Amino acid sequence: MKLLEGKVAIITGASRGIGKGIAEVFAKHGANIAFTYSSSVESAMALENELNALGIKAKGYQSNAADFNEAQTLVDAVNAEFGTVDILINNAGITKDNLLMRMSEQDFDQVMDVNLKSVFNMTKAIQKTFLKKRAGSIINMSSVVGVKGNAGQTNYAASKAGVIGFSKSVALELGSRNIRCNVIAPGFIETEMTAKLNEDVVKGWRDGIPLKRGGTTEDVANACLFFASDMSGYVTGQVMNVCGGMLT
Repeated sequence: MKLLEGKVAIITGASRGIGKGIAEVFAKHGANIAFTYSSSVESAMALENELNALGIKAKGYQSNAADFNEAQTLVDAVNAEFGTVDILINNAGITKDNLLMRMSEQDFDQVMDVNLKSVFNMTKAIQKTFLKKRAGSIINMSSVVGVKGNAGQTNYAASKAGVIGFSKSVALELGSRNIRCNVIAPGFIETEMTAKLNEDVVKGWRDGIPLKRGGTTEDVANACLFFASDMSGYVTGQVMNVCGGMLT
């Protein structure tokens, strides 16, 4: 059964990692996909071709969600191209890790802009579309770090905790219009980025997780699928930790 047949989803930051995994799972469930990428043109084109080959409509847009006007331009372009939007996934994110004493103002501001302000920009841009149709599902990507904090990641933790507070408030504001807003908080997910880490470090992380493995992008995508589909029709303002039991 295809849970998202004929729906249109916008996914930010989808040329690799978790965003790409979400796009693939959603396409297999019948969703048409508009996705954004910042610089990896080649990966984006490859993903666009891969998704279109599944028989749905997919298009990549080079867009910076951290820019207020670019977010609005993107939503307008997707509405014009796809006719509507049903699901928004705010996935774009970066890290600039450092101890607070060594962290520059620029490293703090940049992480807040990409990870948190982008969620404001995109949600505000899509709001009119969802209000008009009195339906919509917004899924915002936080992190277990946003729930419990992490040394060396004050900027990242603050941005991801902010995503949770923002999302719960949006759920309260827009619930009466049948617009839902939920949060996914991934734990240690194995992607191209973690593949570059020392194997002993990764093994140490895996051993500390109750399920004794890192998560896959598909694990996160399946949680998104639940929030995007009618299966979660009575669920809003919630945070789902997809972390193998790291947070219990």
